[in-house]
Amino acid sequence: MGALRDAMQAEMQLRGFAPRTQRAYVGWMKRLVSEVRLPADRIAEQQVREYLSRLSGRGLSSSTINQAISAMRFFFQGVLHRNWEFEIHYQRPPLRVPVTLSVEEVERLLAAVPNLRDRTAMEIAYGAGLRLGEVLHLRLTDIDSGQMILRVEQGKGKKDRNVMLSPALLQTLRSYWRESRPRTWLFPSPDGKQPIHPTVIQRAFTAAKWQARITKQVSFHSLRHSFATHLLDSGVNVRTIQALLGHYSLGTTQRYTHVASDYLRQTPSPLDRLRGRAAR
Repeated sequence: MGALRDAMQAEMQLRGFAPRTQRAYVGWMKRLVSEVRLPADRIAEQQVREYLSRLSGRGLSSSTINQAISAMRFFFQGVLHRNWEFEIHYQRPPLRVPVTLSVEEVERLLAAVPNLRDRTAMEIAYGAGLRLGEVLHLRLTDIDSGQMILRVEQGKGKKDRNVMLSPALLQTLRSYWRESRPRTWLFPSPDGKQPIHPTVIQRAFTAAKWQARITKQVSFHSLRHSFATHLLDSGVNVRTIQALLGHYSLGTTQRYTHVASDYLRQTPSPLDRLRGRAAR
């Protein structure tokens, strides 16, 4: 793509796109150019449509297709300033119910983690609802034991937020600090200049899951799902949970009503009411 790639990257940087998004968008344009075999500025709208149609037939997920649509919409409209109608609709992703762990399963999981560093990372995810990337980018200065809050800086969507710091989690954090003495990053890499790689914690989670004999299809992110579900079970307002999770849409948070066990158990089935009438 040559100079057009440079122009695309400059425009994305100007708009504040995350590095990961920039790489993904450039990657999609490179694949389009490679398949169409034309310079990017000579590709017609119909060729873009045909390429996206072929992608849809390859069994790719809706989120992957939508990313490709966004990349091409951005390039042709935001970089080349084409006046295309580009009436290509985003695909609707399947609505999946999150897989969560029970309280007892979380307890078994944490007990199966032999490394204090790894267990601390998992306790943060479950105790404060953080994503893995947010956990790993915590700094010592983000822990405010005076106000009992954790500060999440530039989480998903480049949003800052505060979450609660429980006394139990604070105790774990202090034990971890006494053992490891991190200086800047809470979970530093060996050279201390950046956080450890996410794969390190993901592997630790998988090992603990098998050690705890948990057969559910869960990942580190399931700790965040479990945080939200268990809060809902305990009666916390869904809007409070939305703020703690950093969700833009309340609808995203309301997914957890489908898996909250107490919420489901307390909702009477109309069949029970019908059987009750028949018994009278």
